[in-house]
Amino acid sequence: MGDEATTFDNESQQKNCFECLQKRIESDLSNRVLFCYGVSDSPLPFGSTAVCQVINSFDRKILANGTAENRCEKDKPTLSKINGNQIEVNLGVFEEEDEALPVSENESHACDDHTNFCEETISALAPSAYAGYGSYKVIEELLHRYVSGSFEHSLMLSLILLLEGKSSKEAGTYVSSLLGLGNHGKSVTSRRLRHPNIAPIIGTLQMPGYINLILPKAPYTLENILHYSPEALKSDWHIRFLMYQLLSALAYLHSLGATHGILSPSSVKLTDSFWCWLSVLERYSVRARLSLMNETKLVASHPRVSLCHDNCPCSGLYADLRLTNSSDWQRDFKMWWNGELSNYEYLLILNRLAGRRWGDPTFHTVMPWVIDFSVKPDESSDAGWRDLRKSKWRLAKGDEQLDFTYSTSEIPHHVSDECLSELAVCSYKARRLPLSILRSSVRSVYEPNEYPSTMQRLYQWTPDECIPEFYTDPRIFSSVHDGMSNLAVPSWADSPEEFISLHRAALESDRVSQEINHWFDITFGYKLSGEAAVVAKNVTLPSSEPQRPRSSGRCQLFTQPHPKRQRSLLKKPDWLKPQQEIISQVQSNCDIVSTAITEDASSCIGMADESMLEVANNLEQLERTMSFCEQNRHLSPCYNSPQDCTTQGASPELPRKYDDLPHPSDIDLNTLLEYFNIVDDGGDLGFQELLLWKQKSSHQRSQSEDVARDMFSVGCLLAELYLKRPLFDPVSLVAYTECGLLPGLFQKLPPHVAFLVEECIQKDWKRRPSAYCLLESPYFPQTVRSAYLFVAPLHLLTSNGSRLQFAAKLAGEGALRLMGPFAAEMCMSYCMPLVMSSLSDSEAEWASFLLKEFLRCLKPQAVIVSVLPVIQRVLQSSEYSHLKVLLLQNSFMREVWKIVGKRSYLQKIHPLIISNLYLLAHKNSASSASVLLIASCEELGIPVTIHQTILPLINCFGKGLVADGIDSLVRIGGIFGGNFIVRQVLPLMRNVISSCIELAHMNNPEPLQSWNSLALINGLDTLDGLVALLPREVILKELVQDQAFLHVKILMHPNIEQTVLQVAGTTLLSICQKIGPDLTASHVLAQLRDLFDELAFSQETTYALGSESISGEDFTGSRAELLLLLYPSLASLLGIEKFRRCCTTWLLLEQYLYKHYNWKWEHTGETCRAGCENSPAQIKSHKPSSYEYNPAKLLLNGVGWSIPQSQGARSGKSSVNSKSDDVRVTSDEKTEALPSSVKPEPWFWFPSSADNWDGPDFLNRTGGLKDELPWKIRASILYTVRAHPGALRVLSVADDECTVFSGGVGSGFKGVVHQWELSSLNCISGYFGHEEVVNDICILSSTERIASCDGTIHIWNSQTGKLLSCFSEPSATSLLSGSSSAKKVNNEGNGVNPAALSAGILSTAFNGSLYTCMHYLGFNDKLLAGMGNGSLRFLDIAQDQKLHLWKSQTAEPCFSSLVSAICSCGSDNHQSKAVGSPSWVAAGLNSGHIRLLDARSGNIVALWRAHDGFITKLAAPEGHLLVSSSLDRTMSVWDLRRNPPNQRYIFSGHSGGVSGFSIWGQDMISVSGNKIGLSSLCHSEDRHQQVIPRKLYTSDRGARNMSALSSIDILPFSRLFVVGTEDGFLKICC
Repeated sequence: MGDEATTFDNESQQKNCFECLQKRIESDLSNRVLFCYGVSDSPLPFGSTAVCQVINSFDRKILANGTAENRCEKDKPTLSKINGNQIEVNLGVFEEEDEALPVSENESHACDDHTNFCEETISALAPSAYAGYGSYKVIEELLHRYVSGSFEHSLMLSLILLLEGKSSKEAGTYVSSLLGLGNHGKSVTSRRLRHPNIAPIIGTLQMPGYINLILPKAPYTLENILHYSPEALKSDWHIRFLMYQLLSALAYLHSLGATHGILSPSSVKLTDSFWCWLSVLERYSVRARLSLMNETKLVASHPRVSLCHDNCPCSGLYADLRLTNSSDWQRDFKMWWNGELSNYEYLLILNRLAGRRWGDPTFHTVMPWVIDFSVKPDESSDAGWRDLRKSKWRLAKGDEQLDFTYSTSEIPHHVSDECLSELAVCSYKARRLPLSILRSSVRSVYEPNEYPSTMQRLYQWTPDECIPEFYTDPRIFSSVHDGMSNLAVPSWADSPEEFISLHRAALESDRVSQEINHWFDITFGYKLSGEAAVVAKNVTLPSSEPQRPRSSGRCQLFTQPHPKRQRSLLKKPDWLKPQQEIISQVQSNCDIVSTAITEDASSCIGMADESMLEVANNLEQLERTMSFCEQNRHLSPCYNSPQDCTTQGASPELPRKYDDLPHPSDIDLNTLLEYFNIVDDGGDLGFQELLLWKQKSSHQRSQSEDVARDMFSVGCLLAELYLKRPLFDPVSLVAYTECGLLPGLFQKLPPHVAFLVEECIQKDWKRRPSAYCLLESPYFPQTVRSAYLFVAPLHLLTSNGSRLQFAAKLAGEGALRLMGPFAAEMCMSYCMPLVMSSLSDSEAEWASFLLKEFLRCLKPQAVIVSVLPVIQRVLQSSEYSHLKVLLLQNSFMREVWKIVGKRSYLQKIHPLIISNLYLLAHKNSASSASVLLIASCEELGIPVTIHQTILPLINCFGKGLVADGIDSLVRIGGIFGGNFIVRQVLPLMRNVISSCIELAHMNNPEPLQSWNSLALINGLDTLDGLVALLPREVILKELVQDQAFLHVKILMHPNIEQTVLQVAGTTLLSICQKIGPDLTASHVLAQLRDLFDELAFSQETTYALGSESISGEDFTGSRAELLLLLYPSLASLLGIEKFRRCCTTWLLLEQYLYKHYNWKWEHTGETCRAGCENSPAQIKSHKPSSYEYNPAKLLLNGVGWSIPQSQGARSGKSSVNSKSDDVRVTSDEKTEALPSSVKPEPWFWFPSSADNWDGPDFLNRTGGLKDELPWKIRASILYTVRAHPGALRVLSVADDECTVFSGGVGSGFKGVVHQWELSSLNCISGYFGHEEVVNDICILSSTERIASCDGTIHIWNSQTGKLLSCFSEPSATSLLSGSSSAKKVNNEGNGVNPAALSAGILSTAFNGSLYTCMHYLGFNDKLLAGMGNGSLRFLDIAQDQKLHLWKSQTAEPCFSSLVSAICSCGSDNHQSKAVGSPSWVAAGLNSGHIRLLDARSGNIVALWRAHDGFITKLAAPEGHLLVSSSLDRTMSVWDLRRNPPNQRYIFSGHSGGVSGFSIWGQDMISVSGNKIGLSSLCHSEDRHQQVIPRKLYTSDRGARNMSALSSIDILPFSRLFVVGTEDGFLKICC
């Protein structure tokens, strides 16, 4: 902000202290408008703007998107896009001397003779703002209109009509303004449409003598972003998009004949989605008085702060402070250094520079504690003084604890919180704050005795620093709450006033003045980063999301040590002097003249004046001080050109004269879509294009000096966005305007940015381009323009539903497709909040439609990053929504699966589908989820279905699993057939039920017993559904003839609840009906005999038969009710006579049933008669309702992904037999090959999951699905197939886990790649074009393409085996001969002896021009290849061409620099797959070294010796971790956050070299020799970890594997892994 405007504002505009501002707002409006904090440009708490919270009384649903308070906590930005019930109140925008503002009910008018703002201009800037008299009722109504979206709803309806093909003049005019098509001779202000990048004004409220402006509170400003989260500007494109918005707003403002005048980062407001709002009208009073400024230069003066009124309590607190609104830090530092400014005043200046806000508890102004309050401060004694060389956090925690935290934390740090937290501020001011704030910020239960009662205790309690009130305001000690005593001052002070005086004197003492510079270094200076922070134990915990915008945080102002104060305070305030000194000072006050300080332009800061040289005894110290000021000139930024303001306003910018531009009334849908069509936007911006633009736009220059001043500010802002620091300070600005010298920072700008900045800051203001001219520059690509046109209408002040409808309709017309994938991706962040806020069914339909359009237009990586999180949040919601049901539809999820792939779908979406089947899931969403699970099971395959669907569903037993979940289990079993049910599902169900029965024997607490009962019910219901799918012989064998019939065990159990018994009896009868009366009599009744005997001779039954005194109600719910359920049904099924022969106690049982239930058998017709209402048919059944309403039946009727061939059997896929004679299939080492005439069932080799069942683990898992089921590796070989006649070198598993590629030695020692279908273990295709041994395989995300390497890289089609392209490097001999080709395959051989290849060892010299390994970069479809000479080559697969080459550091290619392994940042994190551009690339060498390179530039970041031998593999499970394996028998985990990288763990224990490993989550499986090793990446204090090698055995624990293992890969979702051997076998293990 410029000095002139700021200082003038301070001198001419009366401002309120924040306390008086709060009283005025509450008196003008209501005490229901809660004052949060004031906003000030001054270091002091004075200003005319406040942030207020409105206590709303209207429906809270209206505030669903804006009820969160804007808390500026570290790493915790505002939750809502714009806080709907949080507002800014600008008090006194129009003062009494201004003309009265005419009041209108529906529109705003203002006119002022001193400005060029006319009535039409104000109306055009805020056309929908309310103007009238203010009250709380008006405020509430305005907020209601704002959050409900009624301000600009009519305009949005016009835009929607335009998309429907209906012409609309209003919509055409709005689109015309967005496109910048000019005014066509008509007044712009007649449009009466607010520009979307002009900050909206909710209302202008007239008060006696002044007017208040009411604005919505934006969470950030551009100044916040540049200070606290510069990485939130993610890319150059985002900077361009932000500048386009700003220029669009300025162009609109200039077209009205108005200018901004004080453009700076603080005047650019930003929403959470980084939409720009330019603040204009709240600066009206400042801009209005610019015409009154004279041409007198501003001099350094210190006028007293204008106070509110005579009785204001702040008059005695800040009256002696000599501070202005000036931002000239150099002058303020010089005064402090020279003793002309107090420590207190300088601290306030530093707080303002750091962005801290007085009164905001989340980012309050901070001061140091200087004493510990144990004794009265005395400079002659060391007692009681605080050590300012250490932070308060360090003093409170101790060095030992901080060292421990730093050494043991995953991210090394000492400090985990702000130097002044919200908790500390509220505790300090607890006696003055409302109880509501204390309950929300300190503790929900108000306990006054828990707050520190004395200053000494308060100091000892907190690790935070102090606040200014303890140095100025004695009222902070007085309590306004009942039950909370006043804060006691130390014993050496008689009153709070005396304490404040002594405390302030201690702050200004010589002792503190000589040491406070160290505190500056810790809090604002160089000890916040680098090695200095480590030494000072002041390393702060970095943000976990650096790209997340923040409005607060630690701000490092200085990068050099802050100089020590040269002089003590020369002129002490009155309260620091004795009374006699005050009287003498008053008498001689008129004789004291301050020494004028002249600016020396040659020394840049004027530090060498005579007054400073006289006191500078040490020239070296003076030199350091001058250097310090020189290095920190950026703390006094300048954004305005130094030309004096003219008294005339800006001239309206002339409209552009283009004949081919359509008139606003002629804009229709087709015309609009033409502007979305991107023809060519892929080229880089060249200098010639900029020169051509400059030549064509020479006639579109600034029309007035005021417009030119705004464009100068634009140039400064554009430069700062790239430099991350201001371009101009007062000294460099003078040097530029007077001598034409550009700042040194200008050279750091990118060339195209420097060109535009230089155009905007030209000394001749007439040559500066206009805003419209810049908008047409080639700096803004077509993607920026099309994205802006799509997004801008979404920021109209209208309802979310109408904005969502507009976005969906525009996308449906093809706008996203026309603008291209990149621009569509950029629009995602603006559209997704609308999708999440959809409430009604119609809004959900639009949201679903919009998501589908994005799925079709975006690239897979963008879908994973942007769309999947939205789908996840919708599915995770515990509440029902129609959008959730729409997303759970087959067609939608099928499209998601197709785009993101099977692995991402299983990891991110599939568990959430299952979560909608338990814990009170809604019926509609549960039925849709059930259909999805059933429809996807065939494509997933049996192993994945078991581990990712069946086991998670079983894990939900007892946790509220709905009937549709049980129905899913049953239907999946029906799709895969009876063998699947018998082998996989029934064993699992037996284990579950048996575990629950065992648990019932234990004396467990009630919650666990209830869970156990519900789990039993779910298990029995599932069995009941499966029984209907099985033949009776299988039922008899698997369920009835079991040694322990589960149903009978439950019925016989004494501690099981009655509800469970009823379900067990009901399902038992279903089994009996299925197997028939004969088998029931011979197999079931024999096991039920004991049960009937127990019921007949139980105490309850005996008493019931022999005593009339016992009421029938005493038996209700008892086990005897089983008689009513079982006896009549079995008698009816078997016949009474046959049943009585099998049941010896039939007489007792029938007597009991007749007596209590009036049941008796009627011999006629062999029927029973029930004379009471409690008949067997009327016993309540506990079978799930899903058997009456089965959503999965839709699947069987043709709805879904696939239609099963039959209910009982699954149709297998045909196999393509390999033509190679080298392939034969065997089962383990001792299993014969199956006859060719026998076609095995798919997945025949997959074992029963019950083999891994662990009852206690299941019983103890009470968490949700996010607690992933553990993977227990048994080191068991499930199946073995001979894959190659020679060594199998490399394995690669496809993401669908149904296909494996193996590469190795084929016939004639040539390289071959085979593709294996895991369901049948057949080789379905292969590639036989390699001349040498294949050493690496990469599965490309492109359709059906595989890359394999044998020294040259072959790209081939996996379905046809056809070669698509080939890459090779020219050898040294070919270079000499002059013949080289990027496409020619090197047929000379790669110098590798196949017989010498053992576990990756290369024993002969390797040609440096050959490729040795590969790594696929999926985010841009590029292949990175390592070479024999240590270089790295980038290959463009899509364009079929070579890219850049990162050469080795050695001068000549040699064997020692061979690249043996490559990986990139986060490439092996399967559970959270990194899809963005990696930040680093690691290359492992055969010498044992690892080279870490910057992924963008190729520069070496680090190079270190990691192992003593050949590095066999590298992996990056996380962005900061690197795992390496070597032939030196070790594996290492490296932390890359330190340089050189720190070795976190070293794994040893293998008896041979580690030939490879695979990672899943925190688990690693490594191979060495003929053994595997299991290890974990979980945090451990022991740096040296021991790997216990394990031998691989066949599934029956018979023969062990004797072959040397060469490679390994995992199938994480199938809980399997595959290994390759040196003798050519492929083994599937678990």
